[in-house]
Amino acid sequence: MTASAAELTIWLAFGAGVLSFISPCTLPLFPAYLSYITGVSVKELKDSSSFAIRKTLLLHSIFFLLGVSLIFMGLGIGVSLLGQWIQGLLTGNSGVLLQRLAGIFIVLMGFLITGWLRIPLFMNEKRMRLAKKPAGYLGTVFVGVGFAAGWTPCIGPIFASILVVAGTNPTEGTLYTLMYIIGFSVPFLVLSFFLGSTRWIVKYSERFMKIGGSIMIGMGVLLFTGQMASLSNYLLQLLDGTWFSNLG
Repeated sequence: MTASAAELTIWLAFGAGVLSFISPCTLPLFPAYLSYITGVSVKELKDSSSFAIRKTLLLHSIFFLLGVSLIFMGLGIGVSLLGQWIQGLLTGNSGVLLQRLAGIFIVLMGFLITGWLRIPLFMNEKRMRLAKKPAGYLGTVFVGVGFAAGWTPCIGPIFASILVVAGTNPTEGTLYTLMYIIGFSVPFLVLSFFLGSTRWIVKYSERFMKIGGSIMIGMGVLLFTGQMASLSNYLLQLLDGTWFSNLG
């Protein structure tokens, strides 16, 4: 994968993280998650504008995301190492073969996300359920670990696609995973302070998923055909020839 293609994939990984957060199986539960990890009722979270509650929200959100990041980063690093090992075993056009297999997988995941394809294995939700949250910020970390370790109908296919891309490009795999985590974390932290804004996002979340899934299908096709680098170079030339010239 060329440098320009890798740079485009980094931003696609960020977008995948955002898409995971606004998915119908994450965003509608967001207020309940905040209530669970903070011990503050959903009504109080939405109605209160006090500094103390906002501080509590921010701190618990950071520790929750830390738990999420531990699992995601561990998986990303593990898959990158596995990809390096597989590439070391294979010779010749192994990189092209892995890239094409990744393209097929991402296309399938895109069809799952848009709802145009249903595979029971990926639709089963396996989320850690705790009757009572462990006390303190450490308990919030454990809740984040449990959330990340769960397999949900929306996050599973999206994050699995990032892991597959990480496996095909091990040198950048950890960076892709990190950008995915950042993409998931930024809207999480922002909406912790603006819970009322979640309503309109929830209303259109299925549309966002269809758009995101369609982009994933397109990305998979580009990976399979080897045209990702061509698209990246075209976009860079377009920016260099128009946007940067306008700045000058």
